[in-house]
Amino acid sequence: MNILEEMKQRTDVVSIPEHYKQMTMEEMKKRVIEIKAKLGKQLYLPCHHYQKDEVVQFADDIGDSLKLAQLSAQNKEAKFIVFCGVHFMAETADMLTEDRQVVLLPDMRAGCSMADMADMHQTDRCWSVLQNTFGDTILPLTYVNSTAAIKAFVGRNGGATVTSSNAKRMLEWAFTQKERVLFLPDQHLGRNTAYNLDIPLDKMAVWDPINHCFEYDGNLEEAKIILWKGHCSVHQNFTAENVEEIRKTKPDMNIIVHPECPFETVELSDYAGATSFIINTIENAPSGSKWAIGTEMNLVQRIIDQHPDKEICSLNPHMCPCMTMNRIDLPHLLWSLESIERGETVNQVTVSNAITTDAVLALNRMLERA
Repeated sequence: MNILEEMKQRTDVVSIPEHYKQMTMEEMKKRVIEIKAKLGKQLYLPCHHYQKDEVVQFADDIGDSLKLAQLSAQNKEAKFIVFCGVHFMAETADMLTEDRQVVLLPDMRAGCSMADMADMHQTDRCWSVLQNTFGDTILPLTYVNSTAAIKAFVGRNGGATVTSSNAKRMLEWAFTQKERVLFLPDQHLGRNTAYNLDIPLDKMAVWDPINHCFEYDGNLEEAKIILWKGHCSVHQNFTAENVEEIRKTKPDMNIIVHPECPFETVELSDYAGATSFIINTIENAPSGSKWAIGTEMNLVQRIIDQHPDKEICSLNPHMCPCMTMNRIDLPHLLWSLESIERGETVNQVTVSNAITTDAVLALNRMLERA
C-alpha cells in the first residue's frame, strides 16, 4: 500500500485549513520566524536538498535523506522534528529518534513514487520465487528511498540499506555475504553501481513486480544481481538524447548526473554521483566552467543561483521539480508549526516497534560501514 492509498483509509489525516491559502508570503514568513524563536531548541527543522526555497530558508540543516535522519537522531534536545522531505524520510527519522520525540511531515501527500514501486505483497511474492530459484544464495539490499516495511524485510533477511553515495561499498559487502543480490527498488542505481563493480549487463536480471516475472534473456543461474523494476520519476527523464543534444549544441559543457538516471545517460555523461557529489563538484569547479546537471530542478536552480560565475543549466530543459517534494510549501510548514504551538501535532509519522526493530538492523548494517 502506498502513502496515498494509506491516506484514503485513515481518518486522522486532515487537509490544510483554508485560511493558510489566503495569507501572504510575508505574513507566513513572520509567523514561522516567531514560532521558531518561541520553540527554540524544542524544534528541529531538517530540509531535503530538493525542497523549495520558501521552505529551505528556515532549515536548521539541509542534506540528503539519510544525513537528515542521522542529524535528527543526534539531536536529543528537540521534542518536535518537522521533516521537510517525503514520507519515507520522516519514517527513517522516526525509527532513528527516541520515543519521546515527535516527527511531523507538513503534508502527508508528500510521498515518493520510487518508494511506492515496491510494496510488501510484491516483495514477499518476489522473495518466494527467488528462494525457489536460487536457494539461500541471495541477499537483499534496499535503497534508503524505500518504505520502512521494505527496510524491515531487508533487515530480517540479513541485508542492509544503501544510499547513492555508498551503494558501491555496500554492494561489495553484500557479495562477501552471498553470491547474488536483490537490489530494491531503483533498477538504475543498482545497474549503474553493479556495472562500476565490473558486473556485466548480461549478468543482471530485472524483476517485474507488476507482471511477477523476470525480464532476462540469459541463463538465470548466471545472474549475479536481480534489479527491482522501479525508478525515480524525475531522474528517469534525463535521457541519452539529452546528453547528445548538449554535446551537439554546447560541446565544451561538462555533464554531471545522479546515478538514479538510466544507464545510457550515466555512461554518456562526464561525471555521475550522489547529490553531495554534484554539489561539491560544482562548488570546487573553476570560475567560468560550464555544467549541465541531471538532477532535481529545485536543486539545480539553487546551484545556478549560488554560482553566478559559472554557466549552469539543467540537462533536460523541460524538467519539472519533484512533484511530491513540492507538496511541502510555506503554508504547510506554517500549519505544522502552528499545530505544535497549539499542542495538536497534525500529520505525525510513526513506525511500529516491530517494523522499526528489523528496519534498524538494515540501517545499522550500513551505518557500521560508513
